[in-house]
Amino acid sequence: MQPIGVFGGTFDPIHFGHLRLAEEMAEGLGLGRVRFIPAGQPPHRGAPRTAASHRLEMVRRAIAGNPCFEVDAREVASPNPSYTVDTLTALRAELGSEQPLWLLLGADAFLGLPAWHEWRRLFQLANIAVAARPGARLLQSGSMPDELKHEVSRRQQASGSASGPAGSVLLRQMTPLDISATAIRDTLARQGSARYLLPDAVLDYIHEQQLYAHHEH
Repeated sequence: MQPIGVFGGTFDPIHFGHLRLAEEMAEGLGLGRVRFIPAGQPPHRGAPRTAASHRLEMVRRAIAGNPCFEVDAREVASPNPSYTVDTLTALRAELGSEQPLWLLLGADAFLGLPAWHEWRRLFQLANIAVAARPGARLLQSGSMPDELKHEVSRRQQASGSASGPAGSVLLRQMTPLDISATAIRDTLARQGSARYLLPDAVLDYIHEQQLYAHHEH
């Protein structure tokens, strides 16, 4: 049974940093597919500036050429705040208790995990793969909260070793692409070029829909 990656985010807009992370995780973890789940109403951040329908369509266009990638609209379709624990619970119910799931997180999101709703339950529902920059000593850093450090020390596994359906934590070195959605929005707001930061199909859609043209700071 090939493991499935779960990759959530506001994707406002989706860019090559997101896509490369998903690609490297898929290759490194042997994922059968990666499910991109755009957030509807993320509870722990300000509301995305861009309507969920646009963010969903940008993800669809960005991943169209990759048979391993798929989009999941459940959070966008829900009227409730998007809690990762609820999404994973729903996926677990659909896919069964034996299906290995990997929640894919960037290092910043991972370090903020203790602020997430029912965060400890995430480890019961999925394995967690953290994208670390080469040379980053994430686990030795003073920035990791003690309660998270405790969970990680119990669960961290060696790269490449087999894991079960849930409960493992793995750090994976990623190609560092320092691309941020905020910087892309700012660039587009001042009519700058965002080419080569995100797929052409996404950039074309942004221009068609005039997204990010009037950006409030």
